[in-house]
Amino acid sequence: MEKLKTPDWILKGKEKPKTKSKPERTFKIRECPKCKSDDVGVVLSGSDNEEGGGKEWECRKCKWTGRNVDEKELTEDEFMKYLDEKGEEVA
Repeated sequence: MEKLKTPDWILKGKEKPKTKSKPERTFKIRECPKCKSDDVGVVLSGSDNEEGGGKEWECRKCKWTGRNVDEKELTEDEFMKYLDEKGEEVA
């Protein structure tokens, strides 16, 4: 009687499935198109009465108002660099 041979897949070991890398986290910032300040906010007064119901933005620095605010998506590293350049403390 012959000895049984151990299958190759047992000798090699179970291959680990390829893991999908986590999608990189992104951060969105909004900037004033006029002065490039990030201190912009939605104008709340009268927003329901406006035609189209679109969002109206206001820059708190230069008082610009409008609908076309600049939006940027940054990776976590870019966002940390952005905060460092701005002088914000990162906890």
